[in-house]
Amino acid sequence: MQTQVSSPSRSFLSRRFITLLLFQLLPVSALVAADHGYAEDGNEHWVATWSTALHQPDLLVPGLANSGFNNQTLRQIVHVSIGGRKVRVRLSTFGASELVVGAAHIALSAGEAAVVPGSDRILTFGGKPSITIPPGAVVFSDPVELAVPDLGDLSITLFVPGATGPATWHFDARQTSYISRPGDFSVSGEIPLDPSSPTTQSWFWLSGVDVLAPQRSGAIAAIGESTTDGDQSTVNANHRWPDRLAERLMARSGRRMGVLNEGLDGNRLLHDSLGPNGLARFERDVLSQSGLTHVIVYFGINDIGTGWPGGLNPDQEVSTSQIIQGYRQLIGRAHSRGVRILGATLTPFEGFYVPGTPFALWSPGNETKRQQVNNWIRTSGEFDGVIDFDRVLRDPAVPSRLLVRYDSGDHGHPSDEGYEAMADAIELTLFRNGDRY
Repeated sequence: MQTQVSSPSRSFLSRRFITLLLFQLLPVSALVAADHGYAEDGNEHWVATWSTALHQPDLLVPGLANSGFNNQTLRQIVHVSIGGRKVRVRLSTFGASELVVGAAHIALSAGEAAVVPGSDRILTFGGKPSITIPPGAVVFSDPVELAVPDLGDLSITLFVPGATGPATWHFDARQTSYISRPGDFSVSGEIPLDPSSPTTQSWFWLSGVDVLAPQRSGAIAAIGESTTDGDQSTVNANHRWPDRLAERLMARSGRRMGVLNEGLDGNRLLHDSLGPNGLARFERDVLSQSGLTHVIVYFGINDIGTGWPGGLNPDQEVSTSQIIQGYRQLIGRAHSRGVRILGATLTPFEGFYVPGTPFALWSPGNETKRQQVNNWIRTSGEFDGVIDFDRVLRDPAVPSRLLVRYDSGDHGHPSDEGYEAMADAIELTLFRNGDRY
């Protein structure tokens, strides 16, 4: 009797052959990313620690356009929330043409354009020190080992070897970054500045920073308009209300939460204005964030204030019910991703004008809309939680106005003290670690 030796099935051999073939075809960059992209012990994951919302280069407002750079080095400073032992950077060409990055570095900032000695790291992209980013694309750098401190400042340096054309940017960064004279100074501890334009208070192409953090960490994204962006807050002081929220969360033991500022000056929920409308950018700026667990929504002042018969955009008037419908869209999209979404009430703005124009945002009718929207936020139960900014900032004697001590002077944006009061009004138990919708 002949003994038969069983052999692997044809399907098993096919699967094994395909697997081996794919492995051989994988580029080295994919293997490098697999090695460095995730924690070896499974107890950590990528969490966004800093982010900003980017605009297209030309915002169709006089003075709000840029021509880009040519053979220059940019050293951009960002203030992170949570730290970690590994870091990666996200770049974007949203609304712009392709970008050639000749070199990129990350380091701990030593103040102004200087970096902490010994902290400089080369950023690579698929193992390469340079990359060409297609139009409208997002790319991540390879992770690098760098002990990023909680609430620390990072210096991110990009060398662009040629003429970039108009650049993707965030024009109101409230943070000074530095522009070199022609040349690659990405490895320099300090960079020789362009004598004609040495600094900028905008960020260019830089959309986010992630760190490797414990599994129970998460990220909170705040999306909204100029009050979230921190307009009128002190430059280089990190006095926006999301900055203060990050400080409070860090001070409470066990609250390892990244806080991301996705505010845009002049932005609206339902119409494009200084960038895409809130519904359009929700996926790009919020839902795509690494480790996202919570989102705070503060939208409506510009929708109400610019779209009325006496406003800047009288043909774009919106009703209370339309704003609520927009909120419901955001709520449903967040819940579909397992993300908790919190609604923030709209703050007073009597006396506020569109900057540089005679157009008032406030009217008695607009105040009625604001009160109706706030009542819905407080009482509908459709958001997963409520943050009552209005209650904190309003003048008890004239509820349609900001309290004088919290008014920056333009009657619409808070002062530094007002931004701090906003953050201090947020109940931290809304951000329970690991909780998802």
